Amino acid sequence: MNQITVGLGERSYPIWIGERILANIGSALDAVAFPVKVAVVTNPTVGDLYCDQLVESLAASGRKVSVIRVPDGEEYKTLETLENIYDVLIDRQFDRYCGLIALGGGVIGDMAGFAAATFLRGIPFVQIPTTLLSQVDSSVGGKTGVNHPQGKNLIGAFYQPRHVHIDVMALATLSKREFASGLAEVVKYGIIHDLEFFNWLEEHRESLVARSADALVHAVMKSCQIKANVVENDEKEQGIRVLLNLGHTFGHAVETLAGYGVVKHGEAVAIGMVLAARISQRINLCSAADVDRIVELLTYFDLPVTPPDFAVTDYLKVMQRDKKVKDGVVRVVLNHGIGSAAMHQIKDLDKMLGDLLT
Repeated sequence: MNQITVGLGERSYPIWIGERILANIGSALDAVAFPVKVAVVTNPTVGDLYCDQLVESLAASGRKVSVIRVPDGEEYKTLETLENIYDVLIDRQFDRYCGLIALGGGVIGDMAGFAAATFLRGIPFVQIPTTLLSQVDSSVGGKTGVNHPQGKNLIGAFYQPRHVHIDVMALATLSKREFASGLAEVVKYGIIHDLEFFNWLEEHRESLVARSADALVHAVMKSCQIKANVVENDEKEQGIRVLLNLGHTFGHAVETLAGYGVVKHGEAVAIGMVLAARISQRINLCSAADVDRIVELLTYFDLPVTPPDFAVTDYLKVMQRDKKVKDGVVRVVLNHGIGSAAMHQIKDLDKMLGDLLT
C-alpha cells in the first residue's frame, strides 16, 4: 500500500493506493477519525460488485452502515438525483456527526461529495473511486457538483474529502471503453506537467492496456501526486490548477452537444486535447511531431481523436458557458510541447475552430 498526502493544512488528507486494499477501509477511516454512522452512495453496477465487501469491512470497524443506490450514468448527475440522496439521509435521521462514502466513478464521487458539502451545511465524506478516471482525477482535489442541461458541472462546490481509498483491483471489472476513458486523463498529466511520465506511458502502454497491477499502481500514483501538488498550491482554481483542464473546454462542449453519457468524459477530453495540440501547433507552441505523439498514444489507448460533426457556432455557444470564461472571453489551456502548458486567450478562436473542424 502506498500513501500520498494532499497538504491543505488542517484539511489535509491521505490517499491510499494499492492492490486489494478495500478490506483495509476500516483502519483508514479510523486514522482520520471518520464518523461511526455512515451512508455509502453507489450505483447498482458498482454496488453489486463491491458493496457487500465494503459494508462488511465497515461493520468490522464498528460502523453503522446505510446504502443509498442512485441510477448509473452521467445523465443522472442532476439536482433531482441529489434531492433523492438528501431524502434518504433525512428519512434515516442522519445528523452532522455522520459521514458519506462515495463508492463508484466520477459521477458518484461528484454527487456524493456535493451532497456532503451541502447537507446540514457540511458533513465529512470519503472517496472510494472504482474507475480509472475517478482514481486519477475526480476523487482528488475536492471538486464536487452536478450537471445542468446547459452545461457540465455548472452547479457545485469545492469540498475536500477526509480520505481517498484507491484499490486498482477494481479496474479489472471495467469495460474496455470505460478503462480507456480513464487513460485519457493519465495522458493529460504527462502532457501538461511531466515529459518523463509521458515517455513512461509510451514505453509501458502494452502493460497498461493489459491492466498490469504494477503499471496501474505507478500510473495512478504519478497522476495523483501531480494533481495533489497542483491542488496544494491552488485549491480553488485561481491559478495553476486551471492547467488540469487541458482538453476540457472543448471536451465539455462535445459532451453537452452529444447528450450526457453518449460520449464519455475521457473520450471528450481526448478529442479536446488533440484539438488543443493542433491549435498549439498553429501558433508555434508545439511541433507537428509533438501532435503526432499525442495522437498516436491516445489512438493506441483506443480513444477518439476526431471531433463529432457539430456546427462551429454550436461548439462556441457551449464553450461560452465554460467556467474558465472571463469577461465573455473563452480561454483555453494549450500545451507547450509535451510536459508544459499554459492558459491562453486565442484571437479569432471562431475562425481557428472553423479551419480545424472542417
